[in-house]
Amino acid sequence: MPSLNITAVNDVQNFLQAGGNVLLVIMVATFIMWAMILERFIYFGVAHGGVAKKAQKAWAARPDHGSYWALAVREKLISDVRQESERFIGMIRAFVGIAPLLGLLGTVTGMIEVFDVMAATGSSNARLMAGGISKATIPTMAGLVASLSGVILINVLDRRTKSAVTKISEDLVVEPH
Repeated sequence: MPSLNITAVNDVQNFLQAGGNVLLVIMVATFIMWAMILERFIYFGVAHGGVAKKAQKAWAARPDHGSYWALAVREKLISDVRQESERFIGMIRAFVGIAPLLGLLGTVTGMIEVFDVMAATGSSNARLMAGGISKATIPTMAGLVASLSGVILINVLDRRTKSAVTKISEDLVVEPH
């Protein structure tokens, strides 16, 4: 079993070397993005219920549910739930947008390497250019895959957030004054 782990580590190292330094940046950015996404799923699975119950208890403890002040308190409670539900969503969106741009940066740096090889050798030998072209395409693919995974998961989180806010809005019933 240890040889399997060593093989996996070697495969990752070879992939990172084939894609250049930008690929390492894409990998780190993707891990951070996925960590924030995972945190949001854990929040909705574990902590959101407590946040919603706290808001419901605060609303239930109020003697009136129809005055101007009661409605202001209700809006604050809904806003608190919304704020907790939307935490890290903006940063996740930023990583989703940055990933393809980092891939493009990898494309440019790889192509610069191709042109350097052509200038140094004075020829357009396909074998000499292959390494640079590989460094150009691998980061592009990695950036697009990272972004695509983020787009899919951010849509799921958006639906969960909207559902959570809608539910708490319905649970905090306003009574006529």
